[in-house]
Amino acid sequence: MEQAISVAQLNRQAKFILEQNFGQVLIHGELSNLSRPQSGHVYFTLKDNTAQVRCAFFKGQAMRQTYRPQEGEAVLVSGKVSLFEGRGDYQVLVSSIQPAGDGALQIAFEALKKRLQAEGLFAQERKRALPSSVSTVAVITSATGAALQDILQVLRRRDPFIEVLVYPCLVQGKEAALDIRRALAQAIQDAASDVIIVGRGGGSSEDLWSFNDEGLARDIAASPIPVVSAVGHEVDFTIADFVADVRAPTPSAAAELVSADHSLRAQQLTTLARRLSFAVQRTITTYRQRLHHTQQRLRHPADRIREQQQRLDNASVRLERALQHRLQQVRMRLHTATQRVERASPQHRLPAQKQQLNLLQQRLLRIITHRLERWRSHLTTQAHSLHTASPLATLQRGYSITQDEQGKVVTSAKRLAVGQTLTHRLADGQVKSTVTDVILKGEKPR
Repeated sequence: MEQAISVAQLNRQAKFILEQNFGQVLIHGELSNLSRPQSGHVYFTLKDNTAQVRCAFFKGQAMRQTYRPQEGEAVLVSGKVSLFEGRGDYQVLVSSIQPAGDGALQIAFEALKKRLQAEGLFAQERKRALPSSVSTVAVITSATGAALQDILQVLRRRDPFIEVLVYPCLVQGKEAALDIRRALAQAIQDAASDVIIVGRGGGSSEDLWSFNDEGLARDIAASPIPVVSAVGHEVDFTIADFVADVRAPTPSAAAELVSADHSLRAQQLTTLARRLSFAVQRTITTYRQRLHHTQQRLRHPADRIREQQQRLDNASVRLERALQHRLQQVRMRLHTATQRVERASPQHRLPAQKQQLNLLQQRLLRIITHRLERWRSHLTTQAHSLHTASPLATLQRGYSITQDEQGKVVTSAKRLAVGQTLTHRLADGQVKSTVTDVILKGEKPR
């Protein structure tokens, strides 16, 4: 059986599914049942001809909204789909409300924002931190607008040593986006600034629309110099804000971001000077105390000389004793070595060696004589045996050796033929003969 869940669990799971499957949505509809309780939150129903949905516009978001919606107005609502678990009501958590007249612009804005975000141009990891020390700031804005004066005023107050390079441009109208891009390209080409501020004062959505240009957004994202976007008021957001390295809520805030408070630096320097003075005084006092203690421990040079002389005398006595002891040891070693050399001298060993040599010579002579006699007897025996087995001895007894024309010894009559010339070797010479007949063993003479 399937396990039952509570109503609260069901609503919680439904809320999770809604929030996970719906991102930011933009809804067109008519306001009704508008309510503004003491909490500061705004509740209303957004409806059209066939349906309606509850909406909650919480205080934190509502306070930043310059437009105050009224009952029955046609509006564009941006927010996230969620669910109120207490009642199980499906609702939209509103992040902004715009009059429906701005709907086309808002739709284009959201479409471009979504596309650039998908490309990663809004990713925080690609954005760079502002330099810790800024000496030159490029300001891209209208030369006659209040935004420029606000920026200059803040920079003069906070850090009058910062150099400001103004790149004037249009900030409103059809040609404004191209003009802003031209000024930005010039600032990048000059490469004379540490940071770039791009912005203008507040206005309507149409007034700020040039800062939603896709080309400008891509130029800002590709800038090798960090860019601060300062467009409109705190509640105004443009595409330039999302692609810039830093977004400032106002032009004045941008000036504060890129500059260090000069008065604060002066206070810090004063504090550091005081700390340095205190450290120097403390160091001087410490060294004075060390000097006083050293002076107290300092002895008269004559006393130290006498002490050193006494140490030298003691060292001289110890050295002399050590040398005497060492000399005695060397003498004993030399005497012992002399005795060993005398015992090992050839003059003492030579007579015994000569006597031993004579004995060895006599033994060698006897051995050689004995071995020569043995070799002579053995040689005589071998010579006799060799003579007995020699073919020459056989020849001397009347035998001969028969050879054919090639000099091969004839050992069988079967190898001979009539007319063949033979050589017969005797003890004292050779005899040539010609075969006239061959009679094998067992045959009768012809």
